[in-house]
Amino acid sequence: MNQVDSLHDGWSLRIAPDGFQEGVPLHVREAMPIPATVPGTVHTDLLGAGLIPDPYVDQNELTLDWIGKTTWVYSRELPVVAPDSGEPVLAFDGLDTIARLSIDGFEIGRTANQHRRYEFPLGEALAGEGPHLLEVRFDSVWDVIEEREAVNGTLPRAYPAAFNQVRKSACNFGWDWGPSLVTAGIWREARLLVVTGPRFVHVGPRVTLEGPRGIVEVNVELAEPAPADLVVRASVDGSESACAVPTGGTRAQVSVVVDDLELWWPHGLGGQPLSNLVVRLEDEAGAVRDEWSERIGFRGLRLNTEPDAEGTPFVFEINGATVPARGANWIPDDVFLTRVDEERLRRRLTQARDANINLLRVWGGGVYESGSFYRLCDELGILVWQDFLFACAAYPEDEQTAAEVEAEAIDNVRRLMPHPSLVLWNGNNENIWGFFDWEWKPQLDGRAWGEHYYLSMLPRIVEDADPSRPYWAGSPYSGTMDIHPNDDDHGLRHIWDVWNEVDYVAYRDYRPRFASEFGWQAPPTWSTIVESIRDRPLTQASPGMLHHQKASDGNGKLERGLEPHFVVPEDLADWHFAMQLNQARAVSLGIEYYRSLRPRNFGTIVWQLNDCWPVTSWAAVDGYGRKKPLWYGMRRSYAERLLSVQPRGAGLVVSAVNDRGESWRESFIARRLSFDGVTLATFSGRFAVDRFGGQDITLPVDVAMATDASRELLEVTTASGIRALWFYAEDRDLAYSTPEIEVVTRREGSSVDVDIRAMVLVRDLVILADRVDPAAEADDALIMLLPGESATIRVRGVPEGREAELTTAPVLRTANDLVVKH
Repeated sequence: MNQVDSLHDGWSLRIAPDGFQEGVPLHVREAMPIPATVPGTVHTDLLGAGLIPDPYVDQNELTLDWIGKTTWVYSRELPVVAPDSGEPVLAFDGLDTIARLSIDGFEIGRTANQHRRYEFPLGEALAGEGPHLLEVRFDSVWDVIEEREAVNGTLPRAYPAAFNQVRKSACNFGWDWGPSLVTAGIWREARLLVVTGPRFVHVGPRVTLEGPRGIVEVNVELAEPAPADLVVRASVDGSESACAVPTGGTRAQVSVVVDDLELWWPHGLGGQPLSNLVVRLEDEAGAVRDEWSERIGFRGLRLNTEPDAEGTPFVFEINGATVPARGANWIPDDVFLTRVDEERLRRRLTQARDANINLLRVWGGGVYESGSFYRLCDELGILVWQDFLFACAAYPEDEQTAAEVEAEAIDNVRRLMPHPSLVLWNGNNENIWGFFDWEWKPQLDGRAWGEHYYLSMLPRIVEDADPSRPYWAGSPYSGTMDIHPNDDDHGLRHIWDVWNEVDYVAYRDYRPRFASEFGWQAPPTWSTIVESIRDRPLTQASPGMLHHQKASDGNGKLERGLEPHFVVPEDLADWHFAMQLNQARAVSLGIEYYRSLRPRNFGTIVWQLNDCWPVTSWAAVDGYGRKKPLWYGMRRSYAERLLSVQPRGAGLVVSAVNDRGESWRESFIARRLSFDGVTLATFSGRFAVDRFGGQDITLPVDVAMATDASRELLEVTTASGIRALWFYAEDRDLAYSTPEIEVVTRREGSSVDVDIRAMVLVRDLVILADRVDPAAEADDALIMLLPGESATIRVRGVPEGREAELTTAPVLRTANDLVVKH
């Protein structure tokens, strides 16, 4: 077989003496060269050598702009390859971004796309006396942007940098939640191949169902025409099939039939069985010349967008079942992508699954995610929707850009198609919407803006390479350019005027078929703030805090969004808790309301699950991996079986939503209560909700209407313990009592159980455990207790002797505090 050697060791990094280096500090120049990590980035190598401060701390981002503007060279020695041992080929899975490669000073290739894999045949470049020096030179992407903009003209975009002129992660240039830390480096795997014979350059399994059987149709492509008759042999868990590749051929197709298979399901609906697919290339003597393997899953998939009486639905059907999407948007989990290893991905994706999320949308301003990401989603039963990488801008359609886009799309569709978790290819993020509504047309003046990619090139590539998987032109998009792309009645909807302009209760003004973006901001956890911001004094408007708030007028929007519900606190601890609580309330309201529209609505995708650095943002898990109160709110609002109280017309309904594969029949009791726990009115009912269905039950007026809105609430409970609450007025107008609670702590090994008993109504009780220790975490939050009710919260990671800190402010907080205190 062909020889494959990893090229991860022995690299050094230096500044190119003939390249751009203005602004490089003297101590950095003098330290060159330094050891380099591959995969890695220039920033992380400089950080590892102690030459730059942490870019995530304070305002250090602003002092490091020179890194992205400097010309860098990675180098290492390569072994001698004897001419008779095979043909050497350099293979790179990711070069970021503008690279020139040379051996012993002779150029062997160039790249201009972060999102593609590359191979460079070396011929006899490694023959003869060695060692041979491989250099990978990274020119400043800023220079290329300037050159491309001179050719294409300025094109509309959402942010200052012309990220749309180059095939590089858009958010790397800064976003309303991310810093501008423009990277360069060998960011994915690097290998030296010594090719001794025929080999695969592509293996594409198309997995479909035919009744009780699974069909794996494997399409293979060889690097060169077959020198003699070859055999492609594919096996799946004991089932096997083979076909011939005749002399001179480069393609073959073999199908494997699998009987008695187990279906792959998203979590909560069944198991995630995965089968080993092994594809071998054999010669006439039966010797294996090349081999490829991947784990696959058997599942049916259809995207239902057939017009109905209300417009255009957007419904995923898995194995024939209409599966509602309980989703979140995914961005790169770190600015420096190579720090996101498999262990970190497992933690983050497990956090998603544990929040009852069953779908992640890989957003189009980031990257095509790694094989590790997809394998973990396969294993955890998380559906994945992958955007093609276009976001919030008009993109040029010149010949050079179009060629890069086509090569990039083909490469990534082929790379990711084996994974059962992948359920959608999406053409872009907000670009069609931008063309309609963001005043692009006068700026474009008839120039192309990317429409050809979304409506022609990309769907053709998906149909050719991955025809069993659906494609949608954009998010938002209504299915046709004849209908506004952000129409409630058609396809996908983004809802951003709520965060930007009005109170979050306005989420109820919309009735989307599928809400693929909406969200609300809050600061990160307290530990993340104090680890990354060292302002003295630290306030909500101190320099570091404002620097770690990238949204336009972000703090103003936070405070205006809080005012209808609470008095805006001046004290930082109160402000921090109030904003986190308001975020959880806002997003939960949106999720629960849109889910209550079933069957009109079959999906919500919250913006966003994660962060790439420590920042005030829309994330549920902050940039250091800590859960904000929003995470707990999402877990509750994304429960497979959800009860909520919703306004309908002038009254209220109990809305029951069932995301399980079996029907849900249960009785409930709705009680209008005074804050001291006295029942004022009751209503008993029963619902019968089909699988994946929803049902509204109207409440009588004496339950739906309060006598004293400031001192009453509505509680709905079932025998199985599911609970829904409704308050008749906003918190700032409620007659909360000062929290009277009994708190007892009990250590259980490395964890502490906090037993809480309320003497008065206590709303949205949380334990901000990271304020005791950065590693501490509570297992529940946002708890409501009526007088006499109890709850236990388990907190892991609390050091010995610090248990008492869990029992008082600023660690133990309630919504009552924010009203009574102000």
